[in-house]
Amino acid sequence: MTIPLRPFGRTGVKVSALALGTMMFGSRGNPDHDDSIRIIHRALDAGINLVDTADVYSQGESEEIVGKALLGRRDDVFLATKFHGQIGDDPNHFGNSRRWIIRAVEDSLRRLRTDHIDLYQVHRPEEDTDFDETLGALSDLVHHGKIRYIGTSTFPPSAIVEGQWIAEKRGRERVVAEQPPYSLLARGVEREVLPVAARYGLAVIPWSPLAGGWLTGKFRKGASQPPSSRLTRQPGRFEIDAPENAAKLEAVSALAELAAQSGLSLIELALGFVLAHPAVTAPIIGPRTLSQLEDQLGAASVVLSPDVLAEIDKIVPPGVTLSDRDRGYQPLKGGGTALGGAALGGRA
Repeated sequence: MTIPLRPFGRTGVKVSALALGTMMFGSRGNPDHDDSIRIIHRALDAGINLVDTADVYSQGESEEIVGKALLGRRDDVFLATKFHGQIGDDPNHFGNSRRWIIRAVEDSLRRLRTDHIDLYQVHRPEEDTDFDETLGALSDLVHHGKIRYIGTSTFPPSAIVEGQWIAEKRGRERVVAEQPPYSLLARGVEREVLPVAARYGLAVIPWSPLAGGWLTGKFRKGASQPPSSRLTRQPGRFEIDAPENAAKLEAVSALAELAAQSGLSLIELALGFVLAHPAVTAPIIGPRTLSQLEDQLGAASVVLSPDVLAEIDKIVPPGVTLSDRDRGYQPLKGGGTALGGAALGGRA
């Protein structure tokens, strides 16, 4: 299996068309470090070279697992992590301030067992902190060699544009990547976020391309509630009988039928859809088990025909996010679960 490479925005870097997300490695997902390391190694062996984590995932445990997995292989990986979420109980161990960024990056470097981070991402915007302060601190980290590039995650289009303006007018390093929520069920970023990212030449690495598990094939009309670790943490988003999830369940059933007619699994259809958008660089897959990884690796070579894309648009129209629970940009809290979904911003 060969996973194709794609340009990472305008940086000149080439990354795999699938990125490995590690939110599910650690106490909030797969607590077995050796098993998690095996999954990471399998992804690298399959051709994935972009690995994404965050300090808040299992309160640093995910970064520790990634650090152990990359021993002897660090130079082959474009390593991304994030800061912003609450770490521990100290009220200042959170957010986008210079004070916290300088502390957070050192902690991440130690856990990741590396001397630099390729992509350091602001996990969420923060109204209480001037973004120029954030970019100023991140620019200093670039100049000191601690990080190579700056990214953002789940930023609305206005904040993406503001970041580009600040960099130009105040001489800061430029944000080169955005990590938005994007899937067949959450297409809101098609309206503004993806066009804005394309206009500024940003790499786009979408999170939750399988909609938190809704697009794995286990959620079906008339079936019993499937087991899910997310159900315990976010019951409203994953209860198949909840009225607010009725539209998602209808869409999933129709999409599963379309996938079968196309000779694909629902997972392959879902990932192929995100990969097909011209603004997208690499969707982030987040397996908890080796079998989940294997189910997703083949999607890197999926090319959806215009007819299939047109049928998808009939099921979930462009720019639409199906559940009210998934519309807003909700803050990321200390647990590290990616909340919310697409709010703003289309496959034209």
